[in-house]
Amino acid sequence: MAPETNKTVLDRYMKLDLPDDKVQVMYVWVDGSGENLRSKTRTLNFVPKCPNELPVWNFDGSSTGQAKGRDSDVYLYPVALYRDPFRLGNNKLVLCETRKHDNTTTNSNHRKSCLEVMKKAADQHPWFGMEQEYTLLDIDKHPLGWPKNGYPGPQGPYYCGVGASKVYGRDVVEAHYRACLYTGINISGENAEVMPAQWEFQVGPCEGITMGDDLWMARYLLHRVAEDFNVVVTLDPKPIPGDWNGAGMHTNFSTAGMRSPNGILEIESAIEKLSKVHDKHIQAYDPHGGKDNERRLTGHHETSSIHDFSAGVANRGASIRIPRGVAEEKTGYLEDRRPSSNADPYVVSDRLVRTICLNEQ
Repeated sequence: MAPETNKTVLDRYMKLDLPDDKVQVMYVWVDGSGENLRSKTRTLNFVPKCPNELPVWNFDGSSTGQAKGRDSDVYLYPVALYRDPFRLGNNKLVLCETRKHDNTTTNSNHRKSCLEVMKKAADQHPWFGMEQEYTLLDIDKHPLGWPKNGYPGPQGPYYCGVGASKVYGRDVVEAHYRACLYTGINISGENAEVMPAQWEFQVGPCEGITMGDDLWMARYLLHRVAEDFNVVVTLDPKPIPGDWNGAGMHTNFSTAGMRSPNGILEIESAIEKLSKVHDKHIQAYDPHGGKDNERRLTGHHETSSIHDFSAGVANRGASIRIPRGVAEEKTGYLEDRRPSSNADPYVVSDRLVRTICLNEQ
């Protein structure tokens, strides 16, 4: 078991007044895995109002899989500023891009290219809503609340469930939800998922690059909140083999044209474009080129087959789902159900806009 500390003791120190000219800023970034997040804090003598006011900083990239030991400095460029729900007051969290000494991006920095794509398609006003599924684990990496030497009852009563025999870890979920709202992240909801100890939160609608920024910071908050409860979060797309649902990051997407009257024609056109580049999207939709998603996209447990492209109205077993209300009202959005739970939201949003808005193959 991991060592535990008494969290109430920390409260005494967190209530100490800070000097008026001192602010703590937590720099947050995606490490070389393309999945995990790192962070460190510096003290500033002013309250930043936007990320451009913050100094560029650096870190040891050889310890995060982003540089070699002989040239280990990697630089943090602040891009999105948030209120700090842990330290409160004027303290901040800032999401950062990672770049090398020559200002080129590290391999895991997909924000820069995503931002360029979003600027090209800005006149089409691409909106995103991402549904982040995840699983809570005990410190021993066993699903939270599951019997240590067996399995819970079969799936059925857990989705959006209530009661101690059906829901595990709600305190973590509620704390995360409030933390996101406090920071300014556009979190729009949460629910218990089909597999016990599996949950989902939704971020959006967000336009352009804000989608990736808010989701990455929401992931950071999830890991950080769970840390306080001595709980582990995994974004593994298929954390438990067998007859259990996997975890995805279903992505809702629309343009101004899709949201206009008779926008269903634009939606159908987008689906036709997506059908022609299915393999490219599968490669982009998890950090390991589709290998993680292959365990999840089997054609079972509310998924499509990774090898086939499909679309349908209200069909949760299709690659692309058109919600029933959208089909009836002939306006709205489409849902891409292929992205894995550990997908990079910058890459997913980038690929959707390239294919649908910019007509790139």
